[in-house]
Amino acid sequence: MDAIRDFLTTVRQANLVPGNLRALLHILVGRKITRPDGTVVSTGLTWRQTASYLRLLRFEPQLAREVNLDPDTLNIRDRDRFWYTVIAHAQIDSPAAVAEADKLAPLLLQHGYIVGPPPAGLTQTPPRPVPSPTPPPSPTPVQKPKPSSPKTSSRKKKT
Repeated sequence: MDAIRDFLTTVRQANLVPGNLRALLHILVGRKITRPDGTVVSTGLTWRQTASYLRLLRFEPQLAREVNLDPDTLNIRDRDRFWYTVIAHAQIDSPAAVAEADKLAPLLLQHGYIVGPPPAGLTQTPPRPVPSPTPPPSPTPVQKPKPSSPKTSSRKKKT
């Protein structure tokens, strides 16, 4: 997966990471990344793979502040767990992350990377509130028809 390393190195050298961490995480995990010649860089990584790449490439732990985490309170010795925690708190499936990734995509195109659309089901607009379901109508009691004539028994009475 040298293509992902090249991608992350390019993004870091272009200084696109600060201020765009959530967008970058959203793109790494949920979108297809290709080169202009059609070469596939990534079809999406797992959180664990993303955390490993961020650790291997020694991304700055202070980036965790972008997702409202204090890096001093996290276990910095276990970098995989550190970055996994950052990804978990980044809410990369939120509409805000989708919008931020859409803003980052044209900047990545300038550096030779084409970012695909977000996964189905993720949109930039917040979902419409779901109306509460109306209760089903209460069943009306079914009335049995009354017999029109009294029943006659087939037995004869003894006298």
